[in-house]
Amino acid sequence: MAKYIPLAFESNLRDEGFIFDVGSLFEVFAGLHDGRDVRGLRYALTTILVFVVLAKLAGMDSLRAIAQWTKAHRAELGLWLGLAQVRCPHATTLSRILGKAIDVSEFERVVGTFFAHLPKYGADVHLILDGKTLRGTIPVGRTHGVHLLAGYVPNEGWVWLQVEVTHVENEIPAALRLVQSLDLRGKIVTGDALLAQRTLSSEIVKRKGDYVWLIKDNQPETLAAIQELFAPEPCVPGFSPASHDDFQTVETITKGHGRIEKRVITVSAALQEWVNWPYAAQVFKLERHTHRLCDGKRTYELRYGLTSLTAQDASPQRLLALLRGHWQIENGLHYRRDETLKEDRCTLRFGHAAQLMAAVNNLVLGLLRRVGWTKIPDARRHYATHLAESTQLVFQRL
Repeated sequence: MAKYIPLAFESNLRDEGFIFDVGSLFEVFAGLHDGRDVRGLRYALTTILVFVVLAKLAGMDSLRAIAQWTKAHRAELGLWLGLAQVRCPHATTLSRILGKAIDVSEFERVVGTFFAHLPKYGADVHLILDGKTLRGTIPVGRTHGVHLLAGYVPNEGWVWLQVEVTHVENEIPAALRLVQSLDLRGKIVTGDALLAQRTLSSEIVKRKGDYVWLIKDNQPETLAAIQELFAPEPCVPGFSPASHDDFQTVETITKGHGRIEKRVITVSAALQEWVNWPYAAQVFKLERHTHRLCDGKRTYELRYGLTSLTAQDASPQRLLALLRGHWQIENGLHYRRDETLKEDRCTLRFGHAAQLMAAVNNLVLGLLRRVGWTKIPDARRHYATHLAESTQLVFQRL
């Protein structure tokens, strides 16, 4: 029996066609495999993805809004895409295509490669691992929905790879799959205390990367060893306390958002040969003092951690910057997806449509960051009225 393979490229073109750059996002879309049977197809996969991305850039978040926006701008879209006849897909059609026609793993991989090969990209060594649940996908009466773990490059603002955390696992095996899919040479991976695992640490270093973990009660022996190292030693009256020539301490003080914060990190390599952790080179104690200006409330947090970075590779200042930079994923990615792109309101349940829409959200945020936008709502309002400019993000090499 003959196998029908869908066309990756739009066949509904005017004779004069249209132009796109080699290395553009459009070329990436054109190379994706279409999982549909070619018989009866009305929409090319590449065209659908362009519709979705342009509508997202213009501020449309639901599939219904994307379908309505496409219909309202069919003339301009037909011009830019060189279409002989512009067909406007219904929201249900979009859901079926996003949910079944596209391999999410392939989409994540090619988009991550697209960003990694952009000029002046890929230099940032920091890679943040963190997960979030798409709350709109949680069925009524249940507690679990689609949960995704992202590898985020904070200083460049793009997601290298994102994987699904299945219902029968937590983020640990998903993180292992993620790092096994990436070239970690020269990268420094940070994650929350849940990801502080020996197997994951070994895999990162074997792949020529480094890790920085915070340690909590899920690793009691390691936590106890670090706490004991940094605990004040009892001192007999008349004698000086024991000196710790190996300890290095750095502090920073910042003011913003109505509070003053002082962060103090103390680092030591004294446990390098003794702590039961693969490739551990330094351990640290992190203190955070917060003074809220509106009411004078003061808080204090004490955390412990370890890293494979040696003292020559990372000074206390560098470790402090990495630990503070880890939380950029909350404001730079998760908050923007939830609040600006309305991801938590996504109720898509067909196939893997919800996961693919999350990947599209990552893509849109990466595009906007690439061209210099820091205020995403302003950017989307701009592109809502400047369609020609938004098409440049898709058809031209950035």
